[in-house]
Amino acid sequence: MKKYFNKISILGLALTLGLTGCQSEYLNPSSASETQVVNDPNGLIALCNGLQYRFTVSRTSPVYASVTAAGLTTKSLTVLNAGNADEDFLQKGGANVTETNGVVKNLWEQSNLVKANADLILNNVSKVNDPALKAYITAHASIFKAISLGTLAQFFEKVPVKVSENAAFNTRQEVLQEAVTLLESAASTVATTTAPTTFTNRIVGGIDYVNTAYALASRYYLMLGNNDKAIELANKVDLTKKSEYKFDEQSRNPIFETALSNINVYQPLDLNMGLPASLAPNTADKRIDFYFSARTPVQGVYRGKGFFTANTTSIPVYLPGEVSLIKAEAYARKNDLTNAVVELNKVLTKTTDAWGLGAGLTPYSGANTQDAVLTEIYRNRRIELFMSGLDLEDSRRFARPGFDKGTSAERSRNYYPYPNTERLNNPSTPSNPDN
Repeated sequence: MKKYFNKISILGLALTLGLTGCQSEYLNPSSASETQVVNDPNGLIALCNGLQYRFTVSRTSPVYASVTAAGLTTKSLTVLNAGNADEDFLQKGGANVTETNGVVKNLWEQSNLVKANADLILNNVSKVNDPALKAYITAHASIFKAISLGTLAQFFEKVPVKVSENAAFNTRQEVLQEAVTLLESAASTVATTTAPTTFTNRIVGGIDYVNTAYALASRYYLMLGNNDKAIELANKVDLTKKSEYKFDEQSRNPIFETALSNINVYQPLDLNMGLPASLAPNTADKRIDFYFSARTPVQGVYRGKGFFTANTTSIPVYLPGEVSLIKAEAYARKNDLTNAVVELNKVLTKTTDAWGLGAGLTPYSGANTQDAVLTEIYRNRRIELFMSGLDLEDSRRFARPGFDKGTSAERSRNYYPYPNTERLNNPSTPSNPDN
């Protein structure tokens, strides 16, 4: 993937990584260089590459921030060196997570910048004459705008949908609805269109646009509580296909580079993957060996593995098992326990998938009640989707014991405070959540 930087023009990279970087309201100021880029298809593709770079690469990226924050807040990860103060305060939770926390700040700012740059692309894609090229540029920008909105909705009570000065804040429901609208539109835009070489030869690659749009839409419909739409969209995903964030030695896997390559920042807390002892993984579960280097700690530290084994290891945009578990949960919440267990068993009995991940267990044999089936689905989400950044959203949605439950708490916060950089520049910023 060393061709990554060769694919991004110097002008395009400067725009997407720097132009909006100091804009507190995430606006894109007019300039001659911007005009040149957005009026040229290759410039728009460079901006598309920049969306992926900003979202996935380095310790400042939303990928690093979401995996780190969710894992520390839900007790599946542990900080090894308190000198990593922002991560340490996230682990402690509660009032220790303040408006100045660097991980929370990066999660907020970088996701909003991806959203703003995606808007810049979408507002100018009409200038592309080739219909197929226009379709794929639109799909790429729409997906990254949607996943930025969806990521923000997992961690904050309210988020601005629109990019504007003193932007108004929207409810999570409004934010997620915007995300699914973008994703369904993206899927329909490219569903019957072959990507032209003018796009594939210049884009970083790795994203399966149609399946990604369907998978993410089903994820966000589930978060919205729209179980029928979650099932409908999940049924459209081809589970044999991969969709991935690619990395190389210049643009590195941020979790491996920062955390799992060493024992100085954080590693998994233990083999329970953030679950209480009553829901701990079955010792026969092969997913333990997928996500851990060994089942015994070395010098008191469990070493994580999974999708973070080298600087160049790809990270999935979604996993096949997530799609099956989305359907299982949606059916269970409709009290269709027969179909819920069918989908749950696809994950329990799976020995491998497109990513080499499988539990290799026997089918579900627990109680045939809604509560019992949902609990088993939650258990398997935490195992199957370990270090995916979805942990906090899952903990809230399944009403697991929150921060106010003392020693039995399974998460140390519900939502995060809004960074000071937002509050000081946007008078529309809401009050911070109590916890």
